[in-house]
Amino acid sequence: MTKSVLVTGGTRGIGAGVSKSLAQAGWSVIAATISQAEIEAFENVPGIECLLLDVTDPTSVEAVFGDIEQLDGLVNCAGILMRGAEYDLDAFQKVIDVNLTGTMRCCVAALPLLTRSKGAIVNTASMLSTFGGPLVPAYTASKGGVSQLTKALAGKWAADGVRVNAIAPGWIETEMTQGLRDDPSRGDAILARTPMGRWGKTAEVGALVKWLLSGEASFVTGAVYPVDGGYLAI
Repeated sequence: MTKSVLVTGGTRGIGAGVSKSLAQAGWSVIAATISQAEIEAFENVPGIECLLLDVTDPTSVEAVFGDIEQLDGLVNCAGILMRGAEYDLDAFQKVIDVNLTGTMRCCVAALPLLTRSKGAIVNTASMLSTFGGPLVPAYTASKGGVSQLTKALAGKWAADGVRVNAIAPGWIETEMTQGLRDDPSRGDAILARTPMGRWGKTAEVGALVKWLLSGEASFVTGAVYPVDGGYLAI
């Protein structure tokens, strides 16, 4: 039987890369996004169904997960940052609502389905789960929270047969990093600080997610895996 996975934020950036990697590996993928425009712009990939989901809206989350009959994996990639604006408390709260509370909301909604299938969850943390980002305090706090949430859920849900892990991407080639990559003064500094000396690919993140969802990782839970070319190692 084909395994089914839902990827929040699955139509752009890292989420899109994860969706495509899983579809290529034979998974039936639901790529969920808050944006109808993203759905219309997303390329037609066999094995991927796109649908609307607002991870900050309990009604939206309940409706989406309530319509799913089988779910073997959940990948939480929905996330935002508001660089330079996050010291405004409204902006701070919005980022937390999407990145941290939205992750928890989807995990809880998926649990009954994943308990039935003995499935797995992969959350998206960040390098900023480890160190601070002065321009993005809400993003930093949310990603630190995702890291710790992952460990808490892993401990709680292991008895249900549900594994919970997280990825912590570094500097990946996405829309979010386009401005940095286009600015040599900033982009070159990032590459100089990265031992592997290049930007990561979304497919490389997708490969790790694919492994974490697979039976090959059957004794792995509560872990946070960097995908950063060695950035955190030095």
